[in-house]
Amino acid sequence: MRPLRLLAAVAGAPRLLGARPTAPPYSLSGARGTAPAPDRPSTRERLRAWAELLRVSALFTVPGDALAGAAAVGRHPDRGTALAVGASLCLYEAGMALNDWADREEDAVDRPHRPIPSGRIAPGAALAAAGVLTAAGLALAGRAGRPALAVASGLAATVWAYDLRLKHTRLGPAAMASARTLDLLLGATATAGAGATATSGTTATRGTTGTRGTTATAGTAKAVGTAATVATMSGGAGGGATAPAARPRPAIRHAPGRTLTPGRTPAAALPAALLLGAHTYAVTAVSRHEAQGGSTAAPLAALAGAAGLGAALLRGRAAPGGPPPSPPTAAGRLLLPAFAAAYLRTSGVPLLHAALNPSPPLTQRAVGGGIRAMIPLQAALAARAGAPVGGLAVMGLVPLARALSRKVSPT
Repeated sequence: MRPLRLLAAVAGAPRLLGARPTAPPYSLSGARGTAPAPDRPSTRERLRAWAELLRVSALFTVPGDALAGAAAVGRHPDRGTALAVGASLCLYEAGMALNDWADREEDAVDRPHRPIPSGRIAPGAALAAAGVLTAAGLALAGRAGRPALAVASGLAATVWAYDLRLKHTRLGPAAMASARTLDLLLGATATAGAGATATSGTTATRGTTGTRGTTATAGTAKAVGTAATVATMSGGAGGGATAPAARPRPAIRHAPGRTLTPGRTPAAALPAALLLGAHTYAVTAVSRHEAQGGSTAAPLAALAGAAGLGAALLRGRAAPGGPPPSPPTAAGRLLLPAFAAAYLRTSGVPLLHAALNPSPPLTQRAVGGGIRAMIPLQAALAARAGAPVGGLAVMGLVPLARALSRKVSPT
């Protein structure tokens, strides 16, 4: 037996005297390495899961709502517009998180790779995120004024009602269309409210003696009229005695800033908001078949709707009850057809493919194209309202949305 033991020792791996045996190739945890270490997702994996849950590639379709709303009321983007953009982003992402929470059981069957059914995000975490984002959106809208907060409250209520109750009913597309309509009106209301506040706000001017005038012109006239009345009454009662005439105080001057175009109230943005809502209605109707496919009527109807919207974009009309639109500039005349063509191409081509072959992949691609088509649609609405530069700024989001959609699906 000794020769066999010697042969085994020579054939085995050499080991120095006193050397400890090497550790197994896998790591152990627990008391003295008694159990395998649990697999914990890395920070990058957790971030990707949240990006999929919130569909961050669709975020670039949101800022254009507020910018188009600002253009519809004849104003340049300002602080109110920025607050509206922030509120819209928060409410949009709240709807995304709430949507996956509400559909977690359905997604476990149809889309098990989604973050919640795959176990990458807990359902409670998604619901909490929806609540926090909703509160943040309302807080930002409140900073833009009470009218903006009222519109944002209606928007938040519509989002929650759609995700929790209306999504799988006949009212689902109408609810989603109402949400987009309210989002554009939120931008118009916040921008007009901030501009009206800046216009009505007054800045006191210092005189040569360093005193600050605090009485408005109307108040000065009222004071003069009151003094004259008192003087007359004193003269009749006191035998000709007259009271000293009131010295008019200097009227305040308005702070420099833009004034609201006459008639351009937030209601002037309603036609543009309805066009955006109509597109959203069509896209939502198609999305109801993205899991199973098989519907040809929905893509065809959406394709016809996109053609009608493209024609409506090129027909600039005044808002009901509002002033006639300003004549388009040379840049506006060139950019508006380009934006309309980009809208038709982005939305129409995938819809045509889905109508010819209503398979789930092509239907999902049509929904994604409809979501991205909101960007050129918003740009066209801004250019039609006389803000071609704003339209170009919105179109600058297209490459970002396209690049990110390759990594995170917008549907």
